Amino acid sequence: MSPPLASLLLLVLAINSTLALRICSFNVRSFGESKKENQNVMDVIVKVIKRCDIILLMEIKDSYNTICPLLKNRLNGYSRGTTYNYIISSRLGRKTYKEQYAFLYKEKLVSVKESYLYHDYQAGDADVFSREPFVVWFQSPYTAVKDFVIIPLHTTPETSVKEIDELADVYMEMKHRWKAENFIFMGDFNAGCTYVPKKAWKSIRLRTDHRFTWLIGDQEDTTVKKSTNCAYDRIVLRGQEIVSSVVPKSNGTFDFQKAYGLTEQEALDVSDHFPVEFRLRSPRAFANSKKSVSLRKKNKARRS
Repeated sequence: MSPPLASLLLLVLAINSTLALRICSFNVRSFGESKKENQNVMDVIVKVIKRCDIILLMEIKDSYNTICPLLKNRLNGYSRGTTYNYIISSRLGRKTYKEQYAFLYKEKLVSVKESYLYHDYQAGDADVFSREPFVVWFQSPYTAVKDFVIIPLHTTPETSVKEIDELADVYMEMKHRWKAENFIFMGDFNAGCTYVPKKAWKSIRLRTDHRFTWLIGDQEDTTVKKSTNCAYDRIVLRGQEIVSSVVPKSNGTFDFQKAYGLTEQEALDVSDHFPVEFRLRSPRAFANSKKSVSLRKKNKARRS
């Protein structure tokens, strides 16, 4: 068998055995020059990224655009046929403080269809977002849902209620602009503890409109510190097809401190947030699931 055919066969087998696409969101906290130079920290970040097929990274503070190329080289240098690429926003923020959103993704599993920096200029409601969402439309032939739009958000804690609510407007604009049906909202929403008290949820359309499905609940702890217990980081879905495609019980946090045997301080050197994640089923797994449901219904009908 020729090397190209062998590689193709290995890829197909890998895809079929995986049966799901893992999508992650990670606030790496002040991801700049000093963190980039810390080898132990970078080793953990690379391990976290390698678990995911698509990962959103936030709080990138990189004036010279060196972090993502470095991560890409590290990831691809140890790969066996799986290569990563990335797409990154411009530097976003008010005045002198700037951050970037970045998505790293496995090229053979997903591709970027479109990207768009949301224009926060609504009449009478301008400049709500501290860092405007950098919206990316992904497509994949290896998931039950063939394309989906990811809308990332890192809020300023003091304005998180208003910023989370405004995601409903972002949804409406992007649905109109791209005629897309399946949406993922994710990021560090600061959606917990004192920043979003219980009484504030009634003013957040992403919560009051039940067509939005929240995968990370209010009781989840996405913080590294043992002294805190807050569901800051969230994942929210919109679209019947993508909601139906979620692998059951795949949504939650990834405790990299426990997974990699780190002390609390070693983990905090990486970030004060744990990543949040979920998985999307492959077409085969989705079809098998639908057949299983259909058979259960038929058997139930026969018994009755």
